[in-house]
Amino acid sequence: MNHFLDLADAGPDALRSMLAEAQRRKQARAGWTKGRVDTDRPLEGFVLAMIFEKNSTRTRVSFDMAMRQLGGTTIVMDAGSMQLGRGESVADTARVLSRYVDAIMIRTDDHAKVEELARYATVPVINGLTDKSHPCQIMADMLTVIERKGAIEGTRWVWLGDGNNVLHSIIEAGSLLGFDVAAATPEGYDPDPAIVEAARARAGNRPPLLTRDPQEAAKGADIVVTDTWISMGQAHAGEKLAALAPYQVDEALMGQADKGSLFLHCLPAHRGEEVTDAVIDGPQSAIWDEAENRLHAQKAVLLWCLGKLG
Repeated sequence: MNHFLDLADAGPDALRSMLAEAQRRKQARAGWTKGRVDTDRPLEGFVLAMIFEKNSTRTRVSFDMAMRQLGGTTIVMDAGSMQLGRGESVADTARVLSRYVDAIMIRTDDHAKVEELARYATVPVINGLTDKSHPCQIMADMLTVIERKGAIEGTRWVWLGDGNNVLHSIIEAGSLLGFDVAAATPEGYDPDPAIVEAARARAGNRPPLLTRDPQEAAKGADIVVTDTWISMGQAHAGEKLAALAPYQVDEALMGQADKGSLFLHCLPAHRGEEVTDAVIDGPQSAIWDEAENRLHAQKAVLLWCLGKLG
């Protein structure tokens, strides 16, 4: 049994195995209908509980379809329709669900909830998103880069915008799998120093670079990444939008990156804020492959968590 709360929980060897498995299974399904079950049906008889305390499109559908394609089934719950939303403790919820299902995925705000769920569950727990990190998204991002570039090692990723949970997982991934990360963020919107320091300790001579200059950061980038500036549940703050305006990914900024660079965005996008239509719909955008790859990457995560991946 393996929990998948952050990328470092798995470590570089397991992450590489998951990415290779995701690519293999995706290629094996070429031309199939979406609902057709994988030939080996590795999770037949397994049930995944999915807890949503935040709204979701990609996480909900991709995990549901991942289990279906692997031969398993899902139960979908939200805080408003379960006792967790009425005061039952996370620990008790973990103990009870562990008696009913084979794995639990949770999408929530406080990372401590996911850690507590994992502490008391006797089945694997998967972080579908917290305010601290978004490891499943970065698995999809890395799979997309491998497909488009052939490898992720030695590539240069540039983040532009808010120092949020997605950036935290990119920084962690770079330090584990050997790619460079530069993050351009305005003052007051830096990534968590503890996550940066942990990555620096792992990365050795390839530590993450933090800067205020988006133009300088984007020079020579292989991968340009951004995310919405106003996260789910936050007020539409004018002060924050003003601070982040210089970090908008437009054609001029993409022009600073490598000629063959890719643009990634975890979606949903606020077009005209963090990215322009010309970029997100342009030839360098890989966002639709990236969105699809949530499904394939999470199939490999599920297999690893349930001991079905070497």
